[in-house]
Amino acid sequence: MMKEVPLYHQMNGGIHMNQLVTGKFIALKRKQKNLTQEQLAEKLGVSNKTISKWETGKCMPDYSIVKSLCEELEVTVAELMDGEISEENSVRTYDDEQILDLLRRTQELEKQKNMLYGIMLHSFGQRVLKCTPKIRDFHKI
Repeated sequence: MMKEVPLYHQMNGGIHMNQLVTGKFIALKRKQKNLTQEQLAEKLGVSNKTISKWETGKCMPDYSIVKSLCEELEVTVAELMDGEISEENSVRTYDDEQILDLLRRTQELEKQKNMLYGIMLHSFGQRVLKCTPKIRDFHKI
């Protein structure tokens, strides 16, 4: 019996796409087109390790490559993000350009967050180093 995996999940106060569902969809569509990871990677100008990371849900494709990926897999951006083919009569609230813009902004915010974590870690390390001589002097007492 397969465990049902939610397409979207709650994380850090927001709703996020399930990378695993999207990754499995990329793998499925790639295989349906009889492409190896290496072949798809070559068409997109990325490494086969990058394709593997997408397909295993370790990361999402960068927004700058999503359109090309969709063209190669013959899917829409919405289908790629949803991890499934849309029904013919389904209605979308957002078009592909809006989804790509949202993905771009989300990825840029992630990069900024990681940069801030790095700055905070560096600052904390500097504080610890400033306190270290005082701690050594304390042990001499």
